[in-house]
Amino acid sequence: MTIVLYDYWRSSASYRLRIALGLLDLAHESVTVNLLEGDHRAPENLARNPQGLVPTLEIDGLTLTQSVAIIEYLDETRGAGFLPADAEGRARVRALTHAIAMEIHPVCNLSVARYAVENSDGGITMEGWMQHHIGRGLAAFERMLDHPATGRYCHGDAVSMADICLVPQIYNARRWEVDLSDMPRVRAISRALDEIPAVSAAHPDNFKP
Repeated sequence: MTIVLYDYWRSSASYRLRIALGLLDLAHESVTVNLLEGDHRAPENLARNPQGLVPTLEIDGLTLTQSVAIIEYLDETRGAGFLPADAEGRARVRALTHAIAMEIHPVCNLSVARYAVENSDGGITMEGWMQHHIGRGLAAFERMLDHPATGRYCHGDAVSMADICLVPQIYNARRWEVDLSDMPRVRAISRALDEIPAVSAAHPDNFKP
């Protein structure tokens, strides 16, 4: 059965799944849902993803939404190792994951940022909003990495769910010119992840229309 990823090239959540599927060497069909053209609000996308979001993954006869939940599903069904075997390690990886996926990402969603900018009477710019929230969030993430369990990657020397979430956030940080100079751990892990073929293959530039 063909695995189908409903994707948008610049979606951070979709980017996470491209990385996860690549790391597992799971061939899949990619179907573009163009957010700029409103495809996510079309009836066919709402039928598979009631939130009107991307990504959606069709796999194993299931239709799955929410990238972090999907990554955990892939970990549980494919033995991916995206979460450590020990409870303490899993808690730490989830905390790192959530620091990005549930703290930085939601407030920097384009629809949220645009609403803030459009209703600020000129007091907020898109660049200022992104730099503030991404910069503050990644600075906290850097402090979380000051931990004995940090290795070549966020948790030890194997790629975890936290790393899968970090990669798209670094892409966004660079896109919005966020200053990462005071984040040596974040930058070192990012460089190490960039060396992995499945990670570099998932880069948005490879999927740009």
